[in-house]
Amino acid sequence: MRPIVARARDVTRRYRLGAEEVWALNGISLDIREGEYLSLMGPSGSGKSTFFNMIGALDVPTSGTIEFMGADLFSLPEEQQAWIRCNQIGYIFQTFNLIMVMTALENVTLPMVLRDEPQAQADARGKEILDLVGLGNRMHHLPDQLSGGQRQRVAIARALANSPRVILADEPTGNLDTKTGQEIINLLRKLQHEMNVTIITATHDAKMLEISDRIAWIRDGKLERLENREDVQIKSGSMR
Repeated sequence: MRPIVARARDVTRRYRLGAEEVWALNGISLDIREGEYLSLMGPSGSGKSTFFNMIGALDVPTSGTIEFMGADLFSLPEEQQAWIRCNQIGYIFQTFNLIMVMTALENVTLPMVLRDEPQAQADARGKEILDLVGLGNRMHHLPDQLSGGQRQRVAIARALANSPRVILADEPTGNLDTKTGQEIINLLRKLQHEMNVTIITATHDAKMLEISDRIAWIRDGKLERLENREDVQIKSGSMR
């Protein structure tokens, strides 16, 4: 059995919208294993993105605990949480979130520069990662000179910059056509195998079922069920 990289216990998240109380999460418990590909699936408003943000220390639970590498994440000082976000977790967003005035290489090296790595070392690492994601010949292009799929590859390369233990991918194929989306899915699976990085996706894309080790189905803020890929394929391979 693989070690546990992140553990959620009885996690809730409550929001207030005027006089109304909304439970985005309502008692989710889940262990996430080192080196696995886990997809969080469910309808819009189910709570999967909220849970995703908890794992990435981007949002704070109303109650319950999130452990990361054995430490109670939200009991840590903010400085340590920031260190984890910068050094242990890589983020990939649906809208890419690239800096438009920076080249692909500059976007990728930015996380390394922010933690005071020498520029030459950051550039060498950035070139290596861009080669890995198939963009070695586009490293000096600006984002508006790249296709959507190429921009997402830059975003993936940036997420890998600091050699994270976990990559969080929020709808990584949401703004891509079917063919390009499949290429990104295959790339994420390849990186998971080659780098033994844990990948967690929040997604509506049923194609993720084919490559996920496990699928967590979230509905109404609760973990409805947790399935292995083989079980989903045997049933129907569709989102229900």
